[in-house]
Amino acid sequence: MPPRSMTARLALIGLVAGVFSTVFGVGGGIVVVPLLVALAHLPTHAAAATSLGAILVTAAAGAALYAARGEVRLGYALLVGLPAVAGAVLGTHLQQRLSGNALTLAFAVLLGVIGIRLIVL
Repeated sequence: MPPRSMTARLALIGLVAGVFSTVFGVGGGIVVVPLLVALAHLPTHAAAATSLGAILVTAAAGAALYAARGEVRLGYALLVGLPAVAGAVLGTHLQQRLSGNALTLAFAVLLGVIGIRLIVL
């Protein structure tokens, strides 16, 4: 069990991720990974892997609540989700071959491109 101060930080990260994931449909990579690196001092590889475990729980809760409102399109979810499993396997193999610095830099570039794209739209 992590120390009490770390437990509070992890709980805060979870709360922020839950809000962002259900409001914007993001959370695992975009919110949790940077917070785990900055606040929990996890290496980037461990933060990415930990965020996947955390987002599994978050996604299940959010999907159940949205499904109860009739807002989940199951066919679309399966058409995106099933191929995403193959992408996750490939991504895991790729991630394990990158250094922590290369992974952090690639992630920062990705977030920058997404941010610029959202502004330009």
